[in-house]
Amino acid sequence: MAHDDKQTFNWGVIGPGGIANRFAGALAAVPGARLAAVFARDASKGQAYADQWKQGGEAARVTTTLADLLADPAVDAVYIATPHSHHSEYIRAALLAGKPVLCEKPLVTSLEEAQTLIDLAREKGVFLMEAVWTRFLPAYDLAAKLLREGAIGELRAMNSTFCFTGPADLSHRCWNPALAGGSLWDIGIYNLAVTRWVLQQMNGGVCPEPLHIDVAATLAPTGVDASVCATLHFPGGVTSQFRCGFDASSVNAFEAIGTKAGLRFPTDFWGSEQVELVTRKEAPQRFDAPHVINGFEGEIAEAQACIRAGLLESPRVPHSETLGLARWSDAIREKFPGGVNKKPLAQSHAAERG
Repeated sequence: MAHDDKQTFNWGVIGPGGIANRFAGALAAVPGARLAAVFARDASKGQAYADQWKQGGEAARVTTTLADLLADPAVDAVYIATPHSHHSEYIRAALLAGKPVLCEKPLVTSLEEAQTLIDLAREKGVFLMEAVWTRFLPAYDLAAKLLREGAIGELRAMNSTFCFTGPADLSHRCWNPALAGGSLWDIGIYNLAVTRWVLQQMNGGVCPEPLHIDVAATLAPTGVDASVCATLHFPGGVTSQFRCGFDASSVNAFEAIGTKAGLRFPTDFWGSEQVELVTRKEAPQRFDAPHVINGFEGEIAEAQACIRAGLLESPRVPHSETLGLARWSDAIREKFPGGVNKKPLAQSHAAERG
């Protein structure tokens, strides 16, 4: 598919919920990016989304038939923002239709399924990328430079939290096993992703595998994980300890601890706009690195550039990274009370991810 940066790049959205609003809002920052088509089970919801994000006075086309969107020759790629339980079926359908895919994380809910879809993407010669948007934030680019230049010395440990008090309604997607609910899949993936990212910066792009993992998880009445505390132990005595959960509130910081200093994303680390270098007796050195719009613009630009170049994966979020995240997630879930199954307990059609 030949494009240049001045040409329009038409996106189709599958699942116009809350996360998809952030995607649509960021399109304005990416040259050529345009919302062209929307697939929604509820036509009125799809139309409201299209109207909200119309560009140049023209709203995206809305369809309630997936095959209709995937057959549209004007659609250059699709962005999938449904509940986790539905990612696999939509990714598969898009790949079989020859449509490049940018899909919200987690890509799918098991290593086996991730490998199957990546194999399909390679077989069909179609681009597939997990939407790990944090990898493209200005703050992460700045932090990567600091880490690679030795600002913290040798890495010793990492600590992070991602916690918020979840909705009381146990049918909500966060608590619903049929929608692949649970804190690890929904938010703990960010703790795992930042761990892998730091290790890669400190090891020449290579992420070592954990030697062993300690896990304590609390299950909700629905059976999904309300909270997870985990410590991953790596070669050389390096550890990464994190807590994710729907049952508490936290500043949600991340810190990489080194022999010279700590590097910290001081709040909401997954979308941070600030980096701090911290030592024991001095005031933190603070570096501001704001988003262009909301932070999603980087992954959109990356996906467009890769698709225009004819690539099958992003060099910054390659298929190997998706498989690594899935492998670690599976390993942690295997240690849940009662040996929680890695796959959703049921499949049900549901509202888009909010």
